Amino acid sequence: MPAMILVVRVFVFVVPVYDHSHERVIMPAEVPDPVENTSTPTIPDKLYFRIGEVSRLTGIKPYVLRFWESEFSGLGPKKSGTGHRLYRRKDVELVFQIKNLLYDKRYTIEGARKILEGRAGPERLPTLELSVEDNAINQAELFPNAAALSAIRKELSDILQILS
Repeated sequence: MPAMILVVRVFVFVVPVYDHSHERVIMPAEVPDPVENTSTPTIPDKLYFRIGEVSRLTGIKPYVLRFWESEFSGLGPKKSGTGHRLYRRKDVELVFQIKNLLYDKRYTIEGARKILEGRAGPERLPTLELSVEDNAINQAELFPNAAALSAIRKELSDILQILS
């Protein structure tokens, strides 16, 4: 007996209904289009998520998530004893950020990586470099009395020797 394939397509038509007694158009309640839904779903309150759960939450295929692990250093799920990837909440939030940068804002992987690395940690903050002259000027402004400054230096050096 040959196999039979049945393809079913569903079409939804929105048809206004005319109420002739009151001369107005009644539109059916608007149904949100799931394709157009760009809001981030709420992440369940769990410690760990498997790759399938992250895939369903984010709408990203598991093989893409595995590829992103190799491209983005901040995305590194733990592995369970059986080898399953276990994503933490911060990993899932990072996946949403990566998805937004790549799919919505149309960054390249390299561009998204640079954006995410630019937000990472205090070591990325710009440092203010002062010359010795600037430092001396600032100290003189803060401590007009040189005796007070030398007393503070002596106390700090004593504390340093106690701690050493």
